[in-house]
Amino acid sequence: MRFDWGAASDPGRVRPANEDAAVAEDGLFAVADGMGGHAAGEIASRVAVEALRTSAGDGLVEAVRVANRAVLDRAAEDPALRGMGTTMCALALVEGEPPQVLVVNVGDSRAYLYRDGELQQLTDDHNLVAELEREGRITREEALVHPQRNIITRVLGNDPDVEVDEFPVDVFRGDRFLICSDGLFNEVRDDAIADVLRTKKGPQEAADELVRRANAGGGRDNISVVVVDVVDDDGRAKRASAALAGSASKTISPPAGTVTGTIEEPITDRDRLSARDERVEVVPEGRRRKLTVRSAAFTLALLVVAVAAVGSVWWFARNTFYVGVDDGEVTIFRGRPGGVLWLEPTVEQRTGLEVGDLAPARQEDVRAGKDEATLSDARSYVATLRRSTTTTTTSTTTTTTSSVPSFTPLPPTSAP
Repeated sequence: MRFDWGAASDPGRVRPANEDAAVAEDGLFAVADGMGGHAAGEIASRVAVEALRTSAGDGLVEAVRVANRAVLDRAAEDPALRGMGTTMCALALVEGEPPQVLVVNVGDSRAYLYRDGELQQLTDDHNLVAELEREGRITREEALVHPQRNIITRVLGNDPDVEVDEFPVDVFRGDRFLICSDGLFNEVRDDAIADVLRTKKGPQEAADELVRRANAGGGRDNISVVVVDVVDDDGRAKRASAALAGSASKTISPPAGTVTGTIEEPITDRDRLSARDERVEVVPEGRRRKLTVRSAAFTLALLVVAVAAVGSVWWFARNTFYVGVDDGEVTIFRGRPGGVLWLEPTVEQRTGLEVGDLAPARQEDVRAGKDEATLSDARSYVATLRRSTTTTTTSTTTTTTSSVPSFTPLPPTSAP
Protein backbone atom coordinates (compact mmCIF):
# COMPACT_ATOMS: atom_id res chain seq x y z
CA MET A 1 0.00 0.00 0.00
CA ARG A 2 1.41 3.36 -1.02
CA PHE A 3 0.05 6.86 -0.34
CA ASP A 4 0.64 10.35 -1.66
CA TRP A 5 -0.55 13.28 0.42
CA GLY A 6 -0.73 17.04 0.89
CA ALA A 7 -1.61 19.20 3.89
CA ALA A 8 -2.43 22.85 4.54
CA SER A 9 -3.47 24.88 7.58
CA ASP A 10 -4.47 28.53 7.89
CA PRO A 11 -5.78 30.71 10.77
CA GLY A 12 -8.55 32.07 8.52
CA ARG A 13 -9.60 35.67 8.15
CA VAL A 14 -11.05 36.32 11.65
CA ARG A 15 -9.16 34.38 14.33
CA PRO A 16 -5.87 35.97 15.52
CA ALA A 17 -4.09 32.61 15.89
CA ASN A 18 -4.30 29.05 14.61
CA GLU A 19 -5.52 26.59 17.27
CA ASP A 20 -5.51 23.66 14.81
CA ALA A 21 -2.73 21.10 14.55
CA ALA A 22 -2.14 18.35 12.00
CA VAL A 23 0.17 15.45 11.23
CA ALA A 24 0.79 14.04 7.74
CA GLU A 25 3.43 11.34 7.44
CA ASP A 26 3.60 7.96 5.77
CA GLY A 27 0.87 5.78 7.26
CA LEU A 28 -0.53 8.33 9.76
CA PHE A 29 -2.67 11.40 9.05
CA ALA A 30 -4.65 13.50 11.55
CA VAL A 31 -6.26 16.88 12.27
CA ALA A 32 -6.96 18.32 15.75
CA ASP A 33 -9.04 21.46 16.40
CA GLY A 34 -8.26 22.98 19.81
CA MET A 35 -10.64 24.95 22.01
CA GLY A 36 -10.59 26.73 25.34
CA GLY A 37 -9.18 30.09 24.40
CA HIS A 38 -6.28 31.22 22.24
CA ALA A 39 -3.36 29.76 24.19
CA ALA A 40 -5.21 26.78 25.70
CA GLY A 41 -6.71 25.60 22.41
CA GLU A 42 -3.38 25.80 20.63
CA ILE A 43 -1.68 23.82 23.40
CA ALA A 44 -4.44 21.17 23.53
CA SER A 45 -4.28 20.39 19.80
CA ARG A 46 -0.48 20.32 19.76
CA VAL A 47 -0.24 18.04 22.82
CA ALA A 48 -2.83 15.66 21.33
CA VAL A 49 -1.09 15.42 17.95
CA GLU A 50 2.33 14.79 19.48
CA ALA A 51 0.93 12.07 21.76
CA LEU A 52 -0.83 10.47 18.79
CA ARG A 53 2.39 10.39 16.75
CA THR A 54 4.45 8.77 19.49
CA SER A 55 1.76 6.18 20.36
CA ALA A 56 0.42 5.22 16.91
CA GLY A 57 2.45 2.01 16.89
CA ASP A 58 0.19 0.64 19.66
CA GLY A 59 -2.93 0.99 17.49
CA LEU A 60 -4.83 4.08 16.41
CA VAL A 61 -7.69 3.85 18.92
CA GLU A 62 -5.28 3.39 21.83
CA ALA A 63 -3.15 6.26 20.51
CA VAL A 64 -6.19 8.57 20.64
CA ARG A 65 -6.83 7.50 24.23
CA VAL A 66 -3.20 8.27 25.07
CA ALA A 67 -3.67 11.70 23.45
CA ASN A 68 -6.76 12.26 25.61
CA ARG A 69 -4.80 11.48 28.79
CA ALA A 70 -1.98 13.75 27.63
CA VAL A 71 -4.38 16.71 27.27
CA LEU A 72 -5.92 16.02 30.70
CA ASP A 73 -2.47 15.78 32.33
CA ARG A 74 -1.27 19.01 30.70
CA ALA A 75 -4.35 20.90 31.91
CA ALA A 76 -3.87 19.53 35.45
CA GLU A 77 -0.34 20.97 35.51
CA ASP A 78 -1.45 24.54 34.79
CA PRO A 79 -4.65 26.10 36.24
CA ALA A 80 -4.74 28.56 33.34
CA LEU A 81 -5.35 25.63 30.96
CA ARG A 82 -8.29 24.10 32.82
CA GLY A 83 -11.20 23.31 30.52
CA MET A 84 -9.12 23.12 27.34
CA GLY A 85 -9.91 20.40 24.83
CA THR A 86 -9.50 19.36 21.22
CA THR A 87 -11.16 17.32 18.53
CA MET A 88 -9.24 14.51 16.84
CA CYS A 89 -9.82 12.86 13.48
CA ALA A 90 -7.15 10.48 12.22
CA LEU A 91 -6.46 7.85 9.55
CA ALA A 92 -3.84 5.13 9.57
CA LEU A 93 -2.91 2.08 7.53
CA VAL A 94 -3.93 -1.26 9.06
CA GLU A 95 -1.58 -4.13 8.33
CA GLY A 96 -3.13 -7.28 6.87
CA GLU A 97 -5.06 -8.64 3.92
CA PRO A 98 -7.11 -7.17 2.37
CA PRO A 99 -5.56 -3.69 2.64
CA GLN A 100 -7.51 -1.38 4.94
CA VAL A 101 -7.25 1.96 6.63
CA LEU A 102 -8.77 2.77 10.00
CA VAL A 103 -10.46 6.12 10.51
CA VAL A 104 -11.08 7.31 14.10
CA ASN A 105 -12.90 10.37 15.35
CA VAL A 106 -13.68 12.34 18.52
CA GLY A 107 -15.43 15.70 18.07
CA ASP A 108 -16.60 17.40 14.90
CA SER A 109 -13.54 17.29 12.68
CA ARG A 110 -14.34 15.05 9.71
CA ALA A 111 -13.02 12.38 7.36
CA TYR A 112 -14.37 11.99 3.82
CA LEU A 113 -13.81 9.39 1.11
CA TYR A 114 -13.89 10.48 -2.53
CA ARG A 115 -14.33 7.41 -4.77
CA ASP A 116 -15.54 7.11 -8.38
CA GLY A 117 -16.81 10.69 -8.48
CA GLU A 118 -18.79 10.53 -5.23
CA LEU A 119 -17.99 12.10 -1.86
CA GLN A 120 -18.94 10.20 1.31
CA GLN A 121 -18.60 11.48 4.88
CA LEU A 122 -17.11 8.63 6.91
CA THR A 123 -17.32 10.09 10.43
CA ASP A 124 -20.18 11.26 12.63
CA ASP A 125 -19.97 14.79 14.06
CA HIS A 126 -20.10 14.85 17.85
CA ASN A 127 -22.06 18.04 18.33
CA LEU A 128 -25.59 18.90 19.38
CA VAL A 129 -26.91 19.85 15.95
CA ALA A 130 -25.50 16.75 14.25
CA GLU A 131 -27.20 14.57 16.87
CA LEU A 132 -30.51 16.33 16.21
CA GLU A 133 -30.05 15.84 12.47
CA ARG A 134 -29.28 12.12 12.85
CA GLU A 135 -32.43 11.73 14.95
CA GLY A 136 -34.47 13.38 12.19
CA ARG A 137 -35.51 16.36 14.30
CA ILE A 138 -33.95 18.90 11.93
CA THR A 139 -33.01 18.78 8.25
CA ARG A 140 -29.54 18.97 6.72
CA GLU A 141 -30.26 22.52 5.53
CA GLU A 142 -31.40 23.58 9.01
CA ALA A 143 -28.27 22.04 10.55
CA LEU A 144 -26.01 24.15 8.32
CA VAL A 145 -27.35 27.41 9.80
CA HIS A 146 -28.40 26.28 13.29
CA PRO A 147 -27.19 28.76 15.97
CA GLN A 148 -26.03 25.92 18.28
CA ARG A 149 -23.98 23.99 15.72
CA ASN A 150 -20.75 24.75 17.61
CA ILE A 151 -21.82 23.01 20.84
CA ILE A 152 -19.49 20.00 20.98
CA THR A 153 -20.67 16.89 22.86
CA ARG A 154 -17.41 14.90 22.83
CA VAL A 155 -13.75 16.09 22.84
CA LEU A 156 -10.35 15.03 24.07
CA GLY A 157 -9.50 16.57 27.45
CA ASN A 158 -12.95 16.34 29.05
CA ASP A 159 -13.54 12.69 30.03
CA PRO A 160 -10.78 10.25 31.12
CA ASP A 161 -12.77 7.43 29.48
CA VAL A 162 -13.42 9.11 26.15
CA GLU A 163 -15.36 7.09 23.56
CA VAL A 164 -13.55 6.84 20.22
CA ASP A 165 -15.51 6.14 17.01
CA GLU A 166 -13.69 3.83 14.59
CA PHE A 167 -14.40 3.07 10.93
CA PRO A 168 -12.37 0.42 9.05
CA VAL A 169 -12.46 1.03 5.29
CA ASP A 170 -11.36 -1.26 2.44
CA VAL A 171 -9.21 0.79 0.07
CA PHE A 172 -8.48 0.70 -3.67
CA ARG A 173 -6.08 2.52 -5.93
CA GLY A 174 -7.63 5.85 -6.91
CA ASP A 175 -9.35 6.45 -3.55
CA ARG A 176 -8.86 9.94 -2.12
CA PHE A 177 -9.36 10.65 1.60
CA LEU A 178 -9.90 14.09 3.14
CA ILE A 179 -9.43 14.90 6.84
CA CYS A 180 -10.39 18.44 7.90
CA SER A 181 -11.44 20.73 10.74
CA ASP A 182 -14.84 22.44 10.74
CA GLY A 183 -13.26 25.61 9.38
CA LEU A 184 -13.48 23.93 5.95
CA PHE A 185 -16.96 22.39 5.77
CA ASN A 186 -18.66 25.28 7.60
CA GLU A 187 -17.56 27.55 4.73
CA VAL A 188 -17.49 25.17 1.74
CA ARG A 189 -20.44 22.92 0.85
CA ASP A 190 -19.87 19.21 0.20
CA ASP A 191 -20.56 19.52 -3.54
CA ALA A 192 -17.85 22.20 -3.82
CA ILE A 193 -15.44 20.03 -1.81
CA ALA A 194 -16.12 17.16 -4.21
CA ASP A 195 -15.48 19.47 -7.15
CA VAL A 196 -12.01 20.33 -5.82
CA LEU A 197 -11.15 16.69 -5.12
CA ARG A 198 -12.28 15.78 -8.62
CA THR A 199 -10.49 18.53 -10.55
CA LYS A 200 -7.20 18.95 -8.66
CA LYS A 201 -4.81 16.18 -9.62
CA GLY A 202 -2.19 16.47 -6.88
CA PRO A 203 -3.16 16.14 -3.19
CA GLN A 204 -1.15 19.24 -2.20
CA GLU A 205 -2.85 21.26 -4.95
CA ALA A 206 -6.24 20.03 -3.70
CA ALA A 207 -5.41 20.89 -0.06
CA ASP A 208 -4.28 24.42 -0.97
CA GLU A 209 -7.41 25.02 -3.07
CA LEU A 210 -9.74 23.86 -0.28
CA VAL A 211 -8.12 26.29 2.17
CA ARG A 212 -8.39 29.08 -0.42
CA ARG A 213 -12.11 28.41 -0.91
CA ALA A 214 -12.76 28.34 2.85
CA ASN A 215 -11.14 31.76 3.21
CA ALA A 216 -13.11 33.04 0.22
CA GLY A 217 -16.29 31.81 1.91
CA GLY A 218 -15.61 33.91 5.00
CA GLY A 219 -12.70 32.23 6.82
CA ARG A 220 -14.45 32.60 10.17
CA ASP A 221 -12.44 29.79 11.78
CA ASN A 222 -9.06 28.09 11.55
CA ILE A 223 -8.83 25.78 8.54
CA SER A 224 -6.81 22.55 8.42
CA VAL A 225 -6.88 20.05 5.57
CA VAL A 226 -5.06 16.77 4.84
CA VAL A 227 -5.64 15.05 1.47
CA VAL A 228 -4.45 11.44 1.10
CA ASP A 229 -4.37 9.56 -2.23
CA VAL A 230 -4.10 5.78 -2.52
CA VAL A 231 -1.64 5.40 -5.41
CA ASP A 232 -0.88 1.68 -5.03
CA ASP A 233 -3.04 -1.06 -3.48
CA ASP A 234 -0.82 -4.04 -4.33
CA GLY A 235 -3.01 -4.92 -7.32
CA ARG A 236 -6.28 -5.23 -5.41
CA ALA A 237 -8.29 -2.99 -7.77
CA LYS A 238 -7.06 -4.96 -10.79
CA ARG A 239 -8.01 -8.27 -9.19
CA ALA A 240 -11.48 -6.95 -8.35
CA SER A 241 -11.94 -5.71 -11.94
CA ALA A 242 -10.77 -9.05 -13.38
CA ALA A 243 -13.17 -10.97 -11.16
CA LEU A 244 -16.07 -8.83 -12.31
CA ALA A 245 -14.99 -9.02 -15.94
CA GLY A 246 -15.19 -12.84 -15.79
CA SER A 247 -18.91 -12.59 -14.98
CA ALA A 248 -19.72 -9.75 -17.36
CA SER A 249 -22.71 -11.50 -18.96
CA LYS A 250 -23.95 -13.22 -15.80
CA THR A 251 -26.44 -12.10 -13.23
CA ILE A 252 -24.80 -10.33 -10.31
CA SER A 253 -26.27 -11.53 -7.01
CA PRO A 254 -25.48 -8.88 -4.41
CA PRO A 255 -26.40 -9.10 -0.75
CA ALA A 256 -30.05 -8.59 0.21
CA GLY A 257 -31.18 -4.98 0.06
CA THR A 258 -29.09 -3.90 -2.95
CA VAL A 259 -30.12 -3.48 -6.57
CA THR A 260 -29.70 -6.57 -8.79
CA GLY A 261 -29.47 -6.82 -12.56
CA THR A 262 -27.80 -8.42 -15.55
CA ILE A 263 -24.71 -6.90 -17.19
CA GLU A 264 -24.86 -7.51 -20.94
CA GLU A 265 -22.58 -4.84 -22.40
CA PRO A 266 -18.75 -4.75 -22.19
CA ILE A 267 -17.58 -3.32 -18.91
CA THR A 268 -15.01 -0.54 -18.66
CA ASP A 269 -12.58 -0.32 -15.74
CA ARG A 270 -14.64 2.52 -14.23
CA ASP A 271 -17.84 0.44 -14.55
CA ARG A 272 -16.15 -2.46 -12.78
CA LEU A 273 -15.18 -0.29 -9.85
CA SER A 274 -18.70 1.15 -9.62
CA ALA A 275 -20.21 -2.36 -9.71
CA ARG A 276 -17.82 -3.39 -6.94
CA ASP A 277 -19.09 -0.58 -4.74
CA GLU A 278 -22.74 -1.53 -5.34
CA ARG A 279 -22.14 -5.15 -4.35
CA VAL A 280 -20.14 -4.55 -1.20
CA GLU A 281 -20.89 -1.92 1.43
CA VAL A 282 -18.46 -1.89 4.33
CA VAL A 283 -20.39 -1.04 7.49
CA PRO A 284 -18.38 -1.49 10.73
CA GLU A 285 -20.06 -3.85 13.20
CA GLY A 286 -19.97 -1.15 15.89
CA ARG A 287 -22.08 1.17 13.74
CA ARG A 288 -24.68 -1.56 13.03
CA ARG A 289 -25.11 -2.14 16.76
CA LYS A 290 -25.32 1.59 17.36
CA LEU A 291 -28.11 2.01 14.83
CA THR A 292 -30.04 -0.94 16.26
CA VAL A 293 -29.93 0.40 19.79
CA ARG A 294 -30.91 3.87 18.62
CA SER A 295 -33.93 2.50 16.76
CA ALA A 296 -35.03 0.47 19.79
CA ALA A 297 -34.60 3.31 22.28
CA PHE A 298 -35.37 6.45 20.30
CA THR A 299 -36.92 8.39 23.17
CA LEU A 300 -34.13 7.48 25.58
CA ALA A 301 -31.49 8.55 23.06
CA LEU A 302 -33.14 11.95 22.64
CA LEU A 303 -33.19 12.40 26.40
CA VAL A 304 -29.52 11.44 26.76
CA VAL A 305 -28.49 13.81 23.98
CA ALA A 306 -30.51 16.67 25.46
CA VAL A 307 -29.14 16.12 28.97
CA ALA A 308 -25.56 15.82 27.69
CA ALA A 309 -25.90 18.97 25.60
CA VAL A 310 -27.43 21.02 28.42
CA GLY A 311 -24.84 19.67 30.84
CA SER A 312 -21.98 20.59 28.51
CA VAL A 313 -23.31 24.11 28.03
CA TRP A 314 -23.92 24.54 31.77
CA TRP A 315 -20.42 23.29 32.64
CA PHE A 316 -18.80 25.56 30.09
CA ALA A 317 -20.82 28.60 31.17
CA ARG A 318 -20.75 28.17 34.95
CA ASN A 319 -17.47 26.41 35.77
CA THR A 320 -15.43 29.61 35.88
CA PHE A 321 -15.30 33.08 37.43
CA TYR A 322 -14.30 36.56 36.38
CA VAL A 323 -13.71 39.94 37.99
CA GLY A 324 -15.81 42.68 36.41
CA VAL A 325 -17.79 45.82 37.20
CA ASP A 326 -21.34 46.20 38.47
CA ASP A 327 -22.69 49.71 39.04
CA GLY A 328 -19.17 51.12 39.35
CA GLU A 329 -18.08 48.51 41.91
CA VAL A 330 -15.46 45.82 41.33
CA THR A 331 -17.44 42.56 41.55
CA ILE A 332 -16.69 38.84 41.30
CA PHE A 333 -19.04 37.04 38.91
CA ARG A 334 -19.66 33.34 38.35
CA GLY A 335 -19.83 32.55 34.62
CA ARG A 336 -18.29 34.01 31.52
CA PRO A 337 -18.27 37.67 30.42
CA GLY A 338 -21.34 38.28 28.28
CA GLY A 339 -22.89 34.93 29.15
CA VAL A 340 -23.26 31.74 27.09
CA LEU A 341 -26.59 31.19 25.29
CA TRP A 342 -29.30 31.44 27.99
CA LEU A 343 -26.88 31.29 30.94
CA GLU A 344 -26.00 34.78 32.13
CA PRO A 345 -23.22 35.46 34.68
CA THR A 346 -24.35 35.96 38.28
CA VAL A 347 -22.87 38.05 41.10
CA GLU A 348 -20.78 35.84 43.37
CA GLN A 349 -19.27 38.49 45.67
CA ARG A 350 -19.20 42.27 45.95
CA THR A 351 -15.89 43.79 47.00
CA GLY A 352 -16.70 47.36 48.02
CA LEU A 353 -13.86 48.53 45.79
CA GLU A 354 -14.71 51.30 43.32
CA VAL A 355 -13.41 50.79 39.81
CA GLY A 356 -12.65 54.51 39.58
CA ASP A 357 -10.01 54.10 42.31
CA LEU A 358 -7.94 51.78 40.14
CA ALA A 359 -5.12 52.71 37.80
CA PRO A 360 -6.29 53.21 34.18
CA ALA A 361 -4.69 49.96 32.97
CA ARG A 362 -6.34 48.01 35.80
CA GLN A 363 -9.68 49.65 35.04
CA GLU A 364 -9.47 48.49 31.44
CA ASP A 365 -8.77 44.87 32.47
CA VAL A 366 -11.62 44.79 34.96
CA ARG A 367 -14.16 46.42 32.65
CA ALA A 368 -13.35 43.81 29.99
CA GLY A 369 -13.77 40.99 32.54
CA LYS A 370 -10.69 39.31 34.06
CA ASP A 371 -11.13 35.51 33.77
CA GLU A 372 -10.11 33.38 36.76
CA ALA A 373 -10.36 29.59 37.04
CA THR A 374 -11.62 29.48 40.65
CA LEU A 375 -13.29 31.73 43.23
CA SER A 376 -10.06 31.69 45.25
CA ASP A 377 -8.14 32.96 42.21
CA ALA A 378 -10.68 35.73 41.70
CA ARG A 379 -10.41 36.82 45.34
CA SER A 380 -6.62 36.84 45.09
CA TYR A 381 -6.83 39.09 42.06
CA VAL A 382 -9.17 41.49 43.91
CA ALA A 383 -6.73 41.55 46.84
CA THR A 384 -3.99 42.53 44.38
CA LEU A 385 -6.18 45.34 43.05
CA ARG A 386 -6.87 46.53 46.58
CA ARG A 387 -3.16 46.57 47.52
CA SER A 388 -2.26 48.50 44.37
CA THR A 389 -4.96 51.05 45.22
CA THR A 390 -3.63 51.47 48.78
CA THR A 391 -0.08 51.90 47.53
CA THR A 392 -1.16 54.53 45.04
CA THR A 393 -3.13 56.48 47.65
CA THR A 394 -0.24 56.45 50.11
CA SER A 395 2.28 57.61 47.56
CA THR A 396 0.11 60.52 46.42
CA THR A 397 -0.64 61.84 49.93
CA THR A 398 2.89 61.70 51.35
CA THR A 399 4.57 65.10 51.41
CA THR A 400 8.24 65.95 51.76
CA THR A 401 9.66 68.90 53.71
CA SER A 402 13.03 70.40 53.22
CA SER A 403 15.09 72.66 55.44
CA VAL A 404 15.96 76.00 53.87
CA PRO A 405 18.98 77.72 55.48
CA SER A 406 18.11 81.10 57.08
CA PHE A 407 20.37 84.09 57.50
CA THR A 408 20.25 87.44 59.31
CA PRO A 409 21.40 90.46 57.31
CA LEU A 410 24.27 92.41 58.79
CA PRO A 411 23.64 96.11 59.67
CA PRO A 412 24.98 98.56 57.16
CA THR A 413 28.44 99.86 57.94
CA SER A 414 29.56 103.47 57.57
CA ALA A 415 32.73 104.50 55.88
CA PRO A 416 35.56 105.49 58.26
